[in-house]
Amino acid sequence: MRTAAIYARVSSERQKEEHTVASQVAALIDYAKDQGIIVPGEWIFQDEGYSGASLVRPGLERLRDLASEGQMEAVLIYAPDRLSRKYAYQVLLIEEFSRHGVEVEFIKSPKAETPEEQLLLQFQGMIAEYERAQIAERTRRGKRHRAKEGVVNVLSGAPYGYRYVKKTDTAAAYYEVIEREAEIVQTVYRLYTHEGLSINAIVRWLNEHEVPTRRGSSPWERTTVWAMLRNLAYRGMACFGKTERVPRRKVNRSLRGRGGYSPRCGAHRERPREEWLAIPVPALISEESFALAQEQLEKNKRYAARRTIEPTLLQGLLACHECGYAYYRTSTRTSSRKLYYYRCLGSDDYRYPNGQGKITKKLLTTAS
Repeated sequence: MRTAAIYARVSSERQKEEHTVASQVAALIDYAKDQGIIVPGEWIFQDEGYSGASLVRPGLERLRDLASEGQMEAVLIYAPDRLSRKYAYQVLLIEEFSRHGVEVEFIKSPKAETPEEQLLLQFQGMIAEYERAQIAERTRRGKRHRAKEGVVNVLSGAPYGYRYVKKTDTAAAYYEVIEREAEIVQTVYRLYTHEGLSINAIVRWLNEHEVPTRRGSSPWERTTVWAMLRNLAYRGMACFGKTERVPRRKVNRSLRGRGGYSPRCGAHRERPREEWLAIPVPALISEESFALAQEQLEKNKRYAARRTIEPTLLQGLLACHECGYAYYRTSTRTSSRKLYYYRCLGSDDYRYPNGQGKITKKLLTTAS
């Protein structure tokens, strides 16, 4: 009797909730019993909520590792599009399994033994890829249409200060204001626009006053406050379509540490403001406060002392071996000259509750 593994996949949370992956596994187990194939319980691999357009799936990776060990003779899959939605990936995986002596069987597709059957299987793979492109395009058009109508459920989630309320049979989805969080948002804008506090100072103020974050398990960070000051939802207009996916143009420090490889081959960039679609939501601050915040952010961007005016030789290349933070160039003066040196970002005092950075993350001196 042959031994085989089972692989099943669903790509969406809705399919996951409807247990379609369980129905796939049940059908595959029944097929194995009818064919007299032995399937050990630990050889049933599932990927729930993973796209078929990607090869980076935990269940698939464990299946490929098992095939490379030469322990199984076959892998049972419900249909070709469950293995992958891209025809090129289907060919790659089938050839990989074949090199290890593993036969791939699709129970909803004829066994490809003759040239005609292989051609039919190839057509099914290309049709699956075409269907995926069609689904993506219909989803994009549908979301943009709903966004133009002011429907909130096309947004990814409610920001700090709001609670997302799902739609019902009698009411559409909407943002509900959380009064306690809304007061914090208003305080942040007041501290920044009227009292002149920097973003770092606001972060320290929030942490010193033990203001809880959305999750409540972590302290406030600069990026959180910075994003809060730029969020158009607080002035009463949440926006859809603010970013777009583009090919990755540069390899950052974290990617270099992994050899330049990333399962995500793209990146996101901000689209022009005129292409954003505004969706009305309850306002937490006035138009004047938001405009003042944007003006101050632009001034900080142009005149901040940390702004890189003269690029340095090792800019973006040095990182602390203890904490992983980047080194940045700064300077100091002696009585006779100006000295430049690199400093670990993790040694800055504002990052610590007691205002004192770690001594072990201090300085890396360079030539003056």
